[in-house]
Amino acid sequence: MNQIAAAFLTRSFAFSETVAVLLRCENGSRSQHRIVTVEQVLQSRYMAWLDHQNENGANIYLSANPLLSGSRKRMKEFVASVRHLYIDIDIDGDARLAALRTSDRVPSPTAIIATSSDKYQVLWRVAGFDFGTQEEMLKRLAITFGGDPACTDRNRLLRLPGFLNQKYSPATLVTVDYPSNRVYGPDDFRLDDVTDPPLFRLRDHARKAPVRAHSHSEDDWAWILSELARGKDAAMLTRELALRRSDKQNPVYYAQRTVDIASARLWLADGICIDDVITMLEVRRRFEIPDRICSARAREIAMTAQRMMVHHKMA
Repeated sequence: MNQIAAAFLTRSFAFSETVAVLLRCENGSRSQHRIVTVEQVLQSRYMAWLDHQNENGANIYLSANPLLSGSRKRMKEFVASVRHLYIDIDIDGDARLAALRTSDRVPSPTAIIATSSDKYQVLWRVAGFDFGTQEEMLKRLAITFGGDPACTDRNRLLRLPGFLNQKYSPATLVTVDYPSNRVYGPDDFRLDDVTDPPLFRLRDHARKAPVRAHSHSEDDWAWILSELARGKDAAMLTRELALRRSDKQNPVYYAQRTVDIASARLWLADGICIDDVITMLEVRRRFEIPDRICSARAREIAMTAQRMMVHHKMA
């Protein structure tokens, strides 16, 4: 059985829930839609069939929200409930993902799907959202973090992790990371004022512009990376960045995370093993971050830096 796909399904849905599965080939062949229960998808024979179809060129997609039992189509009116918020990032993916993860306007994602090099689908498991609130929040996420503004409907499809993305040659494996196990509510997302300057331009605007101006977050990242590479003190840089970005709701959190991800990336590039990088991050923040989360935070930051490097090499 495809263990990556099975783990994603069981983390995201109940066995009895109904989902949509879409198989779409890049050669223009007829797409195949299936409305099935999660329990059916998890059966060995069904997974083997998906693997076979995927190996023969079909991309595998899954609905982001469960459907009503007995549904025959993946239309908005057949969505049963809001299970996820999500954002599709397919331009400047590593930089935009780093900005999202250092932002204090959204909580830590519950899943980050790497669909290909530098392209991501970011998910938050949620409860307490009605459909109108969800779609409004999806639009605000896209505006704030430079996601695809077309991917803001409740019947959205996601690539199912564990299968190959056949859009590219050679095909690339769709992977997933789980930064958090929490379920979030509307109050965990602080995106009320969409008139604030977005961290990144919208996806379609970025494609049309011959030269894209850097956001403040991108400038912060480039500056911190450069200063650390020159041997500047991390504690001093953290304080200076927090002062520079007093516009942030939590400038210290933002500064600590930006400096630590940049440090981890430089250490890994220097050949330091990831376990040592985790230890160095723990030691750096042991007097600033509570013990109960310091170790987990260090590991998550090191893994983020490692993933950024891998995708940069694949680009």
